[in-house]
Amino acid sequence: MNAVEHDVLTTAAAQAGPAPHGEVIPWAADVLRQGIIAGRLLPGTRLSETRVSEVLGISRNTLREVFTVLDGENLLTRVPNRGVSVARPGADDVREIYRVRLALETSALRWTEPAPQPGLRAAVEAGRAARERGDVRGMADANQRFHGGVVELARSVRQNELMARTLAEMRLVFFSMHEDPSFHAPYIERNARILALFEQGRREEAAERMHDYLAVSRRRLLEVLEGPRVR
Repeated sequence: MNAVEHDVLTTAAAQAGPAPHGEVIPWAADVLRQGIIAGRLLPGTRLSETRVSEVLGISRNTLREVFTVLDGENLLTRVPNRGVSVARPGADDVREIYRVRLALETSALRWTEPAPQPGLRAAVEAGRAARERGDVRGMADANQRFHGGVVELARSVRQNELMARTLAEMRLVFFSMHEDPSFHAPYIERNARILALFEQGRREEAAERMHDYLAVSRRRLLEVLEGPRVR
């Protein structure tokens, strides 16, 4: 963990505030998780037990439990005799992530009563503004906000928690696309179209568009990770 990553964790811990009584492990796990979601802790980053425990103000034994939680979420990788590092998701991880996303996002659109969605509209507009600036990170952030917001339509705490973990893992996947505006830009208007269909009460069409959207995104990611399929 270098000085930048040290500062990232220090800032994230300060923003999170003190750990609630009896909830040190989930608090510390969320600090690390938010660092990953924000794209500040990059794939392959080595996490020193000594330095991370000092930054978070927790014991190394407690930190090991935190690492176990995030390892279970596929956000960290533990290698014997080599320590802990931020995960590098592969093709199989992408396939599993998209199975989860398909279930969560299409069902939220299909079964939620349509209504104006200012939060989703704001995410679309943020994506458009980032595209105009050529801000790749901004486009990725807006896209994450949009898809997280879609799942929130279902008003399920458990589904929101699962999507938050999934989006954190997606951040690691998308890092390989970080400098490529052509990957993120086309999805902004797809988001806008899905939102318009939903707000018009055309829920099934919105769900079908989301299904197609995610299929295209999955295929493009797998082409990067595995190479184009030979026809």
